Order: sequence, then C-alpha cells, then structure tokens
Amino acid sequence: MNFSSDNAYGAAPEILDALRLANAGAVPSYGDDPLTAALNEKMTRLFEREVAVYPVVTGTAANALALSTLCPQHGAIFCHADAHIATDECGAPEFYTHGAKLVTLEGRDGKLAPEEIAQSLKHFLKGVVHHSQPSVISLTQASEFGTVYTRGEIAGISALAREQGLKLHMDGARFANALAHLGCTPAEATWKAGVDVLSFGATKNGALCAEAVVFFNPEDVRDFEYRRKKAGHLLSKMRFISAQLVSYLEGGRWLQSAACANGLAKRLAQGLGGVPGAEIAYPVEANAIFVHLPNETILRLRAAGARFLDWAPPEEKRTLIRLVLSFMTPDADVQRFLDIARG
Repeated sequence: MNFSSDNAYGAAPEILDALRLANAGAVPSYGDDPLTAALNEKMTRLFEREVAVYPVVTGTAANALALSTLCPQHGAIFCHADAHIATDECGAPEFYTHGAKLVTLEGRDGKLAPEEIAQSLKHFLKGVVHHSQPSVISLTQASEFGTVYTRGEIAGISALAREQGLKLHMDGARFANALAHLGCTPAEATWKAGVDVLSFGATKNGALCAEAVVFFNPEDVRDFEYRRKKAGHLLSKMRFISAQLVSYLEGGRWLQSAACANGLAKRLAQGLGGVPGAEIAYPVEANAIFVHLPNETILRLRAAGARFLDWAPPEEKRTLIRLVLSFMTPDADVQRFLDIARG
C-alpha cells in the first residue's frame, strides 16, 4: 500500500517498449534524430499552434531553465509559498537565474489569486534600482495540494501579468492530472488562457525520466538552448527521452493514465468519508489527497505496511497526511487501506 508518491511506481509498459524500439540502429545525436522531430510535430498538433519543445530529464531542470530564460538575475518570480520551485528544488531557480528572487505568496487551497499577486507587486517598484524587478509569475498545475486552477483562474492571473508586463510560467509536473480534471484541451488550459511557457511533466504519470519545456511564443526561447547545454541537459542520446514523450502522448495515453489516477484518488477520498475522525483538508481534484486522520488510525495503517507522508507535525490527536495515487496503484490497495482505516 504505497501512497507516498506517484514517483513510487514504475514506467508504463508501452513507454518501456518505445525505449526498446528506439534502441535499434544509429541516428544523429543531441536531438537531431527523427523521434525528437516527431515529438515537436506531435506537440504542435496537441497544442494547436507552433511550439518550441525542449526535452529534459527532470522537472527541476524544466522549471529552473524555463524561469532562468524568462527572468533576469535581478528579477523577481512570484509563486505560491508551497510551490515546488520554492520548497523542493534546492534553490535551483535561484541558481540558474544567477540570483533572481523568489517571492512566495499565500493562497487558498495551494493556489495564487490575482489580488494577492497585485498586493505583493506594490512592494516591487519598476525602474527603481533598489528593488528586484517583477518578471515572472509561476503557477503549479495541479497544485502542491492536489487542487487545479480553472481556465478562468489562469486567465485572471494572465490578465494581471500582461498588465504588469510579466511572463506566466506553469509548472506542469502533474499537468495531465489537471487536464483530466478540467476536461478541456491542452491549448485551452495553457496558451489560450495566457500561459507563456509550460514545464510539461511525464515522469509522475508513466515515463521513466522525461519532461519537456514548451514555449508557446518563439521570442521567449531566447538563449534557452545554450542554457540547457550549459546545465548538462542536452542529452547526447536525446532520442531516448523523446521516445518516452512520443509514446506518452500516443493515442491519449497520458490523459487515460491521469484519469485513472484521479479516479482512484476520488474513490479513496470518498471512502475516507466513512472513517471515524477523518477530515479532508483540500478539494480532491487531481491524484492527491490531504486528510487529517486520528493518530491511532495512522499507527494502525503504518503497522499494516501502508506508506504515506506526514504533511504537518503531529497534533495531539490527529495528523495531516498526504496520499498520492498512481494509475498503477492496485485497486486492492485502496480497498485494503480503507478497511484498515475503518478499524
């Protein structure tokens, strides 16, 4: 019963098959191969416009390299206080931007709102040499609390960004889960709502190690290719990353997997409603559940082998925990977890 992370599970069999097929023969290196070209064509069709796609190996690299391209070293990046770039990337955005400031903001259910961003912007005066210069807003979709920005919420933040001359970045480590919840097209959830650059995640949803930075505006690419090379993320055998992403998108596989994980999360959350003392902390909209459980229930679950994360220090009688579902999570594990939790 492993609910610690969607990273806990392996790669989809179809993606492993794609890697085996990509291993045949010899092709040009450093992304000049047919699979990387096919990925660009597939992404262009997927997003309904010409895009520039750059595969990388990790989500941290995707975020940090994208942000460093959009933001000068004297700039400011506005994000939620619990955003992955602020809490779990070991200062990578600051490192790759050569010192840009991350401005962390609170927001309900793990999401930013235009009002909070506008209020913070008042403290960063444009053209004043004493202040970091506002440059980028970064959204996490789905958020670190498993909630999802609606298209209207993204558009509202985008309108503020345009008004203030800022770029809008989206950390889409769980973009597929967010899209499965929204039920709209990838274009509607990104550039049509005002997103400039997307960190497109696949690793959490069935890839072995494959992410991509997707630029919706050619002028935003700037020197990204040099930054990727300098950072060590221009892989010589790029075809093996591109092969994963091509397979991931084939036939809507990525959305089917995400919908499965989301469905398991919904099922588990509904079942927790019948557990004495359980209290869901945030809306369950993607594949993560944050729930307060009695400490004795947590001890019983862990004694039975269940794995999950404490999301806050234990209180006297209960603790906030995080449960993350994968499309590979066995149905039986969900049922067993609920049976044990109910006592």
